[in-house]
Parts: sequence; structure tokens; C-alpha cells
Amino acid sequence: MHPVMVCIPSFRSEDSTMEKGYTVFKIEVLMSGRQHTVEKRYSEFHALHKNLKKVMKPPEIPSKHVRNWVPKVLEQRRLGLEQYLQTIIMENDVLPKIFLDFLNIRHFPSLPKTESCGSLEAESEESSKLSHQPVLLFLRDPYVLPAANDTFSNVIIEGVIHGIFFPDLQPR
Repeated sequence: MHPVMVCIPSFRSEDSTMEKGYTVFKIEVLMSGRQHTVEKRYSEFHALHKNLKKVMKPPEIPSKHVRNWVPKVLEQRRLGLEQYLQTIIMENDVLPKIFLDFLNIRHFPSLPKTESCGSLEAESEESSKLSHQPVLLFLRDPYVLPAANDTFSNVIIEGVIHGIFFPDLQPR
């Protein structure tokens, strides 16, 4: 599984006095346990597609010419754009900088495997900077005791808590 996940849960129409109305797609990006939202117009997706074609063979992008005021058509476009982004992620081990910039993801220089174990030779200033990334992600607090209505008690947790808080107490 790739460390980047995206979805486009919704879209909204914008009315502008300067130009005719347009649609904005809300992109939710999840990377390294952190989520953020980016809003993009179809024209920005189209520009991304043109730039990606210079560095790789991207998947097909949904058609540029649709009637923007029809909700059913906009929903199909939303699904198509979501599939487009997900396909780029799934088909590429290393995501292009253009794509990361589009999703507002900060990217770090990747070190060659020989340097990843702490080579001291010729490290650049940028490659020597550390980046914080979570190691584990818990869906709930792992240190909280199970609910009282559990049919089986958690012997391990009870033993650890017993050992920490009552080390001199003899077992029953």
C-alpha cells in the first residue's frame, strides 16, 4: 500500500462575477497519518495532466467538455477525477514532484540506499535534515483498559498494571 491516499468526497459550484461559474473539487489527502484538504478546479487537473505527460504516461483524464450544471454529470466527473488520482498513486512507486505539489504534499529528497544507513561521506545539508514521521498509528488509546462489559479480561494488561502499581503484592 502506498503511503499517500486520496479521495474526492465532494464538489461545489462557484459563481463568479468576472467569469461564468465553475466547479471546485474537494480533495482529501492522507499521508503518514496526517490529513489535509485541497480544493482544485478541473482546469488545474487538466494542467496537471499536461505536465505529467512530460515526465510519465498518466492514465486517462475525464473529458474536459461537459455540461457543468448537470449534477449527475458532475458526480461522474468527481468519480473520474478521484480514480485518476488514485491510479497515478497506485501505478508509481515514486510520485512525481508535479503531482506532490498539486496535492500540497511536502516532499523530501530520497537518499540512495547506500546512504540510508548513515554514510558520513558527502552529505548535503538538505539530506542531513531529519523529518518527523509517526511510526505507529493507533485507532484508540492502547493503554486504556478494556470495557467492563468484556466477557474475558485482558490478562496481559492487568498483569502489567498490577506489576507497575502493586509490585510487592503477591498473586492470588
